[in-house]
Amino acid sequence: MQGNRGPQHNHGANRQSGQGDQRKQGGNTNGQDPGSDATRLNEALTLDLQNFRKPGEKTFTQRSRLFVGNLPTGVTEEDIEKLFSKYGKASEIFVNKDRGFGFIRLETRIIAEIARAELDDTPFRGRPIRIRFATHGAALSVKNLPEFVSNELLEEAFSVFGQIERAVIVVDDRGRPTGKGIVEFTAKPAARKALDKCQDSAYLLTAFPRPITVEPMEQLDDEEGLTEKLINKNQQYHKEREQPPRFAQPGTFEYEYAMRWKALMEMEKQQFEMVDCNMKEAQEKLEAEMGAARHEHQVMLMRQDLLRRQEELRRMEELHSQEVQKRKQAELRQEEERRRREEEMRMRNEEMMKRQQEGFRGNFQENREQEMRMHMGSSGMAAENAPLMPGPGNANMPGGQSGFPRGLPGPGDYVPNKQRRF
Repeated sequence: MQGNRGPQHNHGANRQSGQGDQRKQGGNTNGQDPGSDATRLNEALTLDLQNFRKPGEKTFTQRSRLFVGNLPTGVTEEDIEKLFSKYGKASEIFVNKDRGFGFIRLETRIIAEIARAELDDTPFRGRPIRIRFATHGAALSVKNLPEFVSNELLEEAFSVFGQIERAVIVVDDRGRPTGKGIVEFTAKPAARKALDKCQDSAYLLTAFPRPITVEPMEQLDDEEGLTEKLINKNQQYHKEREQPPRFAQPGTFEYEYAMRWKALMEMEKQQFEMVDCNMKEAQEKLEAEMGAARHEHQVMLMRQDLLRRQEELRRMEELHSQEVQKRKQAELRQEEERRRREEEMRMRNEEMMKRQQEGFRGNFQENREQEMRMHMGSSGMAAENAPLMPGPGNANMPGGQSGFPRGLPGPGDYVPNKQRRF
């Protein structure tokens, strides 16, 4: 920025936008306003501030902060507030009365541009004031950006350090990225944090492992430039301006030293070109090495992944083998349990059959004895009722025979089984 502004003071008399309620659009016509020139300007034009605000645009940023220089002695913050009252609310007003400059922050960048265009070099209490955009103290310059970084990605990458007002990729006249960018924070601590962190570490924005470079933003004003009336016309000025622009004549003192200066500048140019060539070769070499290293790294990762998969397969096989072993053991236990139950069932059945056989034999013996007793009883009754027959062992029978009837076997006589009667 042009102009001698002195140190910037962001503290002290910061005036919030709520204090602007006392301002009147269109100026003050009571004649008591010390800035009567500004009042006439305000009366001549009334701005519709709603037309100078984009949808979603951030307000009261560093980009809408103006430097006001060449102020008359005794100007107060209220005077600056009235001077800019036509341009809406102001969130910050500061005046350095001793050095004759101040700062004011308007709502949007467009409104600040309008105020600058209308008030720059206008008389204020008999002195032409100077209006410039204030230096953005929280702006950073980003270099070595990869090709595929956009404004959105740049803002996302630097939003981790604090709130961002603007992030933009610098492009050429055809819209191609130049590898440079601008990041503007809302506060200086966030910018300082981003600057320190990026300088101490390697910050990567894409897969390409080339870190970005972050530097403080160099503020330049290439719009207004330096006019003749702003040059300090001291003794050195008059000495330098004694002769008009001209070409040096060969054989003169000016020509000799002009050519020596020209040779020195040509050497400087060649040195810069050589440095650029060396840097380009070094970058190409580094990219080739990086490509080979990336290939080796990928191979190593693939090997590690293969080993990991083999280890997982081995563990799965072990788990499967353990599971199969557990199943076999469970089947063996089930088979043993089944055999044990079958053996118990067989023994139980044999015991039951044995008991049934013993019970059948006992019943058969009892029934046979009962039948014998019944048969013998019935035989005795028949013998008592039958006439005595002579036979052996029967003394009463004739012939000295027993008491068995004739024709019946007696004791000791053989009787075939078929003829036996029970």
